[in-house]
Amino acid sequence: MPKVGMEPIRREALVKATIAEVGAAGSLDVTVSQIARRAGMSSALAHHYFGGKEQIFVAAMRRILSDFGEEVRAGLARATEGRRAEAIVRACFAPSCFTPDVISAWMTFYVMAQTHPDALRLWRIYQNRIRANLTHALRGRTDRPVELAATLAALIDGLYIRAALHEPEIPERATVHALDVLANLTGGRK
Repeated sequence: MPKVGMEPIRREALVKATIAEVGAAGSLDVTVSQIARRAGMSSALAHHYFGGKEQIFVAAMRRILSDFGEEVRAGLARATEGRRAEAIVRACFAPSCFTPDVISAWMTFYVMAQTHPDALRLWRIYQNRIRANLTHALRGRTDRPVELAATLAALIDGLYIRAALHEPEIPERATVHALDVLANLTGGRK
């Protein structure tokens, strides 16, 4: 008989194990068995909860995006009106979001989005949100908020790619780099 209330706990364990396994491998070249073993359960149970590796990975990316969203909301809650864009940039490189495992998961996510409809949909949601948030934050600081938001989003992706290619930047250095570009793009205006 199944243990009541265990499903959310096991799902969360599988999601965390997926992020760790992808981080260790540097790609989605991991098996459900490896993920399940790291989570302390059978591969049959992992398949039962998610169906397959792609579904587990999409759930892991949802978790990563949820954690990122929490960082953004917390940063925006602390930010003054003129510093909302900086708060978003800082959230992108928060220590909880810019770990080697999470960076590897992002790179795998970008590749997976090319062929997997659920991953592509999730990627589009993320892109629309970050651009919309940056655009809103840049209004009043520039006459080109949409263009600058797209540039910043591309820069953020680029810093993740650099980190994935073993040119690691500590979160603080990546943040400073992105904030310098933001200041240059806005002429230092608040």
